[in-house]
Amino acid sequence: MNAPVVPAFEALTPDCILDAVETALDCHLTGLTSPLPSYINRVYELETVAGKRLIAKFYRPGRWERAVLQDEHDFMLDCANDEIPIAAPLELPRGGTLAEADGIMFALFNKKSGREMELQSDEDWRRLGSLVGRIHLAGSRRAAPHRLVLHPDSTTGPELRQLFGGGFMPPVLAERLRDVCTRIVEIAVRGFEGIELQRIHGDCHRGNILDRPDEGLMVIDFDDMMTGPPVQDLWLLLPDHADKARREMDLILQGYEQFLDFDDRSLRLVEILRAMRIIYFLAWCSTQLDDFRFKTNFPDWGSDMFWQREIADLEHQYHVILNDPRLCGYGAGL
Repeated sequence: MNAPVVPAFEALTPDCILDAVETALDCHLTGLTSPLPSYINRVYELETVAGKRLIAKFYRPGRWERAVLQDEHDFMLDCANDEIPIAAPLELPRGGTLAEADGIMFALFNKKSGREMELQSDEDWRRLGSLVGRIHLAGSRRAAPHRLVLHPDSTTGPELRQLFGGGFMPPVLAERLRDVCTRIVEIAVRGFEGIELQRIHGDCHRGNILDRPDEGLMVIDFDDMMTGPPVQDLWLLLPDHADKARREMDLILQGYEQFLDFDDRSLRLVEILRAMRIIYFLAWCSTQLDDFRFKTNFPDWGSDMFWQREIADLEHQYHVILNDPRLCGYGAGL
C-alpha cells in the first residue's frame, strides 16, 4: 500500500482517500468511494476486499483539535461498552480511533443503516426516553474537558458577540435583536442556576435516531456532543412547545428514569434552550457566508426581511418563556 497523500481538504480524491484508509486499517479496499451527505466534513462509504462496508469521516481541518474529537470518541466508546446501540468509531490497528493524513484527521465506522423512527404509541415515547437515559448514564461517568459547555455564559454570550460584531444587519435591527436577546440571556442565566451539567449528545432530535429492524433504536451523529443539562437531549424530541407536549415529556421521562434520575427543575430550561438554539443557529450561519453551498441553501440570509423574521421569532419565544409557570418571576415583559 502507498503512503497516504491527502491534498487540500476540498480536493480529496478517491486515490487519496483509499490510500489513507488502507494505511490506517492495514488492509486492502475495493475502489468504492461513494460520497455521503455531510455539510462540514467529508464522509464516504468504502468497502474492504472481503465485502465489508465502512464509513470514513474526514474532519474539516481547523474546526476541531484532536483533543476535542477524542472527547467525542471517548463518549461514543463509553456508550458502546455499555452496549448502547450507536455507530462507534473503530479501534485502529496502531491504536486509538483517530488517524491522520497530511494534517487531515479521520475516523472509520462500520456501516449501519436504518429508518427514522415512527412514533405510533406511548411505548415508542418510553423507548426514546430509555435510550437517552442509558446514554446519559454512560455520559455521567466522566467529563469531556475539551468540549463545548452549553450555558448562556459560555455559548450564547460569545454567539451574540459574533452576531453583533460582524455588521450583519442595519443598526436599528441590531438594537432590536440585542434588546430581546439580552432579556432572554438574563432569564437563562438564572434558569441554569443549580442545574447539573454532564456529557450529552447535544443534537438528539428524532432525525438522529434510527429504527433498525430486529435490532431496535440506534443513535447517530455525536458531532455536537457537549457538556450540558440533560434536558437538552429531551426537549429536541418533543413535537411542540413544552406546554403543548407535556404528555410526551411525561412518557419520555417514564422511560428515562428506568436508568437515571431526572432533575425535574431542569424542565424550566426547555423554552430557554429553544431560544438559545435559535441564537446558536444565527451565529453559526454568520460563519458560513463564504461557503457556496450555504449561499445556495440560504439565499435570503442577512436581508432586512430575514432579520425581521428572525427577530420576531425570538420576540415570540421570549414571551413563551415569560409565560412558562416554571419561570414565574424570572423576567419582566417587553
